[in-house]
Amino acid sequence: MISIDIPGFGKLELSYLVSDYNGTLALDGLLLPGVADALSAIANHIDIHVITADTFGLAQSQLNGLPVSLTVTPVENQAETKLDFISKLGTSSTVAIGNGRNDRKMLEAAAVGIALIQREGGSAISLASADIICTSIHDALALLQNPKRMTATLRS
Repeated sequence: MISIDIPGFGKLELSYLVSDYNGTLALDGLLLPGVADALSAIANHIDIHVITADTFGLAQSQLNGLPVSLTVTPVENQAETKLDFISKLGTSSTVAIGNGRNDRKMLEAAAVGIALIQREGGSAISLASADIICTSIHDALALLQNPKRMTATLRS
């Protein structure tokens, strides 16, 4: 668990990381360099879930052996499916990371929503739904390894 008290934002007890796959952890279905190591380091503090429609069909093989739980979902109703997923875990104990339009609802509902703008781009509505915007998955994951960075960004 990652515990942090952010003045003006609230006390967070984060037990789960829920991440999109394509455009977030991967580009064109292939895990981005360094992501495997970062996920392995974070898994010592938080349970990691990856939820995806798996557009390229590579998520299972790319995440094989990593300390993550993979959920492949139907293409239809992705935004609602991802929202339902984090709701079952508990939105108040979940940090969510994504870049696509289908991530907007989970980013808004999560205790902390982190939107990414990487090589695949980022949906404007998802950016507006997030608490934090990063330009690299490495920076987003580093926030969980160095939670005081979230304090610097989110305090009011």
